Amino acid sequence: MGFVSLLHLTKVAVGCSDADLLRARLIGRAEAGETFITTRYRPTRHTELIGGSLFWIIKHQLVARSRILRFEEDERGHCLIRLEDALVPVRVRPKRAHQGWRYLVDADAPGDLLGDETDDLAALPSGLVRELASLYLL
Repeated sequence: MGFVSLLHLTKVAVGCSDADLLRARLIGRAEAGETFITTRYRPTRHTELIGGSLFWIIKHQLVARSRILRFEEDERGHCLIRLEDALVPVRVRPKRAHQGWRYLVDADAPGDLLGDETDDLAALPSGLVRELASLYLL
């Protein structure tokens, strides 16, 4: 049995200045442990993305992820990307902003922040975290 590598998406969190604002936006649409975003077109590789994550870009950095549950179509024919409502902080990594979404292979995805690591970084000023991430020290 071979190892299956996950495929992910990256997307700019338009209008969000930080992860707390993004979290509030996603919670505002949450129902039964799920939330969603709408995009005009379904990603070509959508079947490979189920179980992967949507990594959010804020201020030119990957800062958090939401697990992708499935893809649906709304009444206008647009694509709904159904996500777990949990927003998982990740090791901050520089990422240029882009329109729409881009694919991200598992090997290139930043790791989650867990346990004490999250507390340590949360204690640092956000500007310092951005600077350290831009130098690839986080």
